[in-house]
Amino acid sequence: MDMGLAGRVAIVCAASRGLGLASAKALMSEGASLLICAREPLRLEAAVGELRAAASAAGHADARVESLALDVSAPDAGARLVNAARDRLGRLDILVNNAGGPTPGSFARVGDADWERAFQLTLMSVVRLTREALPLLRASGQGRIVNIVSTSVKQPIDDLVLSNALRAAVVGLAKTLSREVGHAGITVNNVLPGIILTDRQREIRGAQAAQRGISFEQAIAEAGQATPLGRIGQPEDVGALVAFLASARASYITGTSIQVDGGLTLGTY
Repeated sequence: MDMGLAGRVAIVCAASRGLGLASAKALMSEGASLLICAREPLRLEAAVGELRAAASAAGHADARVESLALDVSAPDAGARLVNAARDRLGRLDILVNNAGGPTPGSFARVGDADWERAFQLTLMSVVRLTREALPLLRASGQGRIVNIVSTSVKQPIDDLVLSNALRAAVVGLAKTLSREVGHAGITVNNVLPGIILTDRQREIRGAQAAQRGISFEQAIAEAGQATPLGRIGQPEDVGALVAFLASARASYITGTSIQVDGGLTLGTY
């Protein structure tokens, strides 16, 4: 199936590893050109090499990838990214908002400084970058905004009060925005990863395995057994949905949130 992504240009945030990198690979494998960002320059440079190889292997050696090292929570990050996409790649059709998770903790354990950092990272990074991107997305004629969030917006996760609260705010923003920009052909959707085998999950499951005296592989298998599909998710599972929602094939899907969790979330909608 031709997804209509060849020649399109996307910004993908936090794309040096994990869900961001998997999303970037899925887009480039369909022929999109990218501007990716992350905080660590060396890891970002390695990701650029991986992405070029993925595009070439998929027969899209002409797809371009540019990079910009920055922290998406910085007040000027949105303007810097959009200006770079316009100046280096000439246009912008797709925005993939993504960032690392806020500090873990219960309501009683997190203070005002934690709330402020989480607010800037999780919500305001999306607000600022989306605001800067909208003029170019309107000009695209096929604008796409995809927010990588979490299943916590449907089923809160214990000891993640900051994530539970502020990721839900992103979903509220996305639904509102979808109604405001739909007339311009721009779609706005959220992808909700469940337990996905990222570096963060490897750290968590590795620590749990050490505490219990079991192998890492056993800890991963047990986490997967909690899902109806019986396995933990892979970053590529998330990337595939991001690419679809960014594509021409998803032109009548907007204002929705779709979980990628192997059926783990208990809610019926």
